[in-house]
Amino acid sequence: MPAWMQALFWGTLAGAALVLGSALSWWWRIPPKVVSLVMSFGAGVLISALAFDLVDEAARGGGLWPTAAGFLAGAVVYVTANALLARRGAKHRKRSGGKQPSEQDRPGSGTAIALGALLDGIPESVVLGLGLVAGGSVSPAMLAAIFISNVPEGLSSTAGMKKAGRSAGYVFGVWGGIALVSGIASLIGYASLQSASAELVAFITATAAGAILAMLADTMIPEAFEEHHVLTGLSAAVGFLTAFTISQAGK
Repeated sequence: MPAWMQALFWGTLAGAALVLGSALSWWWRIPPKVVSLVMSFGAGVLISALAFDLVDEAARGGGLWPTAAGFLAGAVVYVTANALLARRGAKHRKRSGGKQPSEQDRPGSGTAIALGALLDGIPESVVLGLGLVAGGSVSPAMLAAIFISNVPEGLSSTAGMKKAGRSAGYVFGVWGGIALVSGIASLIGYASLQSASAELVAFITATAAGAILAMLADTMIPEAFEEHHVLTGLSAAVGFLTAFTISQAGK
């Protein structure tokens, strides 16, 4: 399979995990504490992946300063965009409780939530394409981490969307669209940086990592802690160890 097609395929597959989580939440009532545990597990998985498979590799390939600059830039850009979307009703887009506003309560919130979900997913997808540039193949550990973490994201957010009275067409349209955009983002990450310098690849990779960490702190971890804070740390630690084990097994 050509590399560009691999980038498109793996990015779409990782994004499809959002649809899977959404379907589980739409058709079955998942207890909030289970959602919380799965969400904290997914957060731990992503923290491990960005530490060992993104930031470390970026620093090794392009040096400390491009990595540090990219990481900070990614965090700043994400936090700024997230703050703007929060003002329009997307603040609680990953919450499974009744905090998400309905369209009647907050006109335009549906669009803001969709854009917020897109903002959360793009950095993860881009790094899959970048993996093909840097290593010639998609990192199994990174792919597994993104897929595992996307399931609880789709699950929790869809529970909140359903309670806010949003339709099945809206819910699955959002997640299905994001799955497709995830594939395209992965393809763009690969196609646009094939001839880029190691420093630029490190900068972009670290930018995605910074955005992912900011997303975890702003959206996933608060949802995980709210419902079941007693076991949040343990679940996140197990997720971290799981991703680390996958990473080490692939070396």
